[in-house]
Amino acid sequence: MAPSATAEEVPVSLESRTLSSKPATVTASVLHGALDLRLETRSLEQPSAGELQIQIKSTGICGSDVSYYKKFANGDLCACAPLSLGHESSGIVVGIGPQVNGFAIGDKVALEVGIPCGQCGICRKGRYNLCKKMKFRSSAKSVPHFQGTLQERINHPAIWCHKIPEHVSFDAAALLEPLSVAIHSVNRAAPTPGSTALVIGAGTVGLLVAAMARQSGCTFVTIMDVDEGRVQYAISKGFATHGYVVPKPLHPCASSSSIFMSGTSTPASSDGAMSPLSSYSSISDRLDGAKAVAADVLAVARPDMLALDDDEDDGVDVTFECTGKEPCMQTSLYATKPGGKVIMVGMGTPIQTVPLSAAHLREVDILGIFRYANTYQTGIRLLAGKGPMKLPSLDGMVTHKFKGLGAAKKAFELAGRTIDDDGNLVIKVVIEA
Repeated sequence: MAPSATAEEVPVSLESRTLSSKPATVTASVLHGALDLRLETRSLEQPSAGELQIQIKSTGICGSDVSYYKKFANGDLCACAPLSLGHESSGIVVGIGPQVNGFAIGDKVALEVGIPCGQCGICRKGRYNLCKKMKFRSSAKSVPHFQGTLQERINHPAIWCHKIPEHVSFDAAALLEPLSVAIHSVNRAAPTPGSTALVIGAGTVGLLVAAMARQSGCTFVTIMDVDEGRVQYAISKGFATHGYVVPKPLHPCASSSSIFMSGTSTPASSDGAMSPLSSYSSISDRLDGAKAVAADVLAVARPDMLALDDDEDDGVDVTFECTGKEPCMQTSLYATKPGGKVIMVGMGTPIQTVPLSAAHLREVDILGIFRYANTYQTGIRLLAGKGPMKLPSLDGMVTHKFKGLGAAKKAFELAGRTIDDDGNLVIKVVIEA
């Protein structure tokens, strides 16, 4: 669980803890429907028992935020009321509620925005990310929706506020949230020193997963994506050791399901219905394409590795699938060696056709990832690392910054792209106070 907020109390002046009984007025960025983002004034009560009031300083825009912005939905979660977005956030303590110790006005904190019940069996086992009663900021899953962090100030439980060192920037502290996904992914994979890894997808989470795989001792980490700029970024900044760009004819033109499809299917019958043969042919073509891509991506790092023994199978020890797309999951199963692991990091297509026999008959473990648990303190220590164990710069991942909540619409528009109007790479977009 998160560190207790009842640790030894940091002395603060009486004045700094004295709170007015009157609600405050704050500005919030609120989504009312697809592309309908408005600035509104909200009333904010003083922090209750166990809460801190946080002035938000930096919020990174996540892919799920972009999905809500474009569709007022994320996957099968549809918003049914106005919703403030944002969950990758950091800020400053500006108010301290009753029964909170260990914090002082002015402390810099990173926010863990998922609030579990803390009482159920899964919470008591420490896997609180799976709590059925979890409330997660900026998600439409709970009703009423738990409002996100794109607000001037919010009240948040103190046990889910993590103090950060002064030298860590607010932007880097905000990226502790996606870094936590990467830490949790690698914890689940548990690679041994000298392992090999493949990361599919070079977005923010994919880059951080690659970095954490290297931290865990993976000697060769190959990252693959359809975007050459992202792959080159990953290599040049030290996130991965090798990179592979999916050839343009193979990645999707209109549908992600055709990402690796280079063959043609049997034509439909005259009444427009697909015959069993044509359906099988289409699936077969897609799986053949996935096999071909797996072989190509494995060949990238092979020249730098020891030659395979005659009885040794090709493949990586761990594949991290960070896109959630069907063809990428297919490729991950073919690219993993017998006895290896496939870690499902990305959330995408909920129902997929995958070659399960490629896992079943070769004892490839398939492990799911949902957010994170017990990761923030690890992430904070990693940000303080030095020398060879230092992570690539999280500040460097922030390619675009927007000032103030009034710029949120422009920020969301850009976050949904891979390059800006000047042709520059878009990795992480943040909104700063």
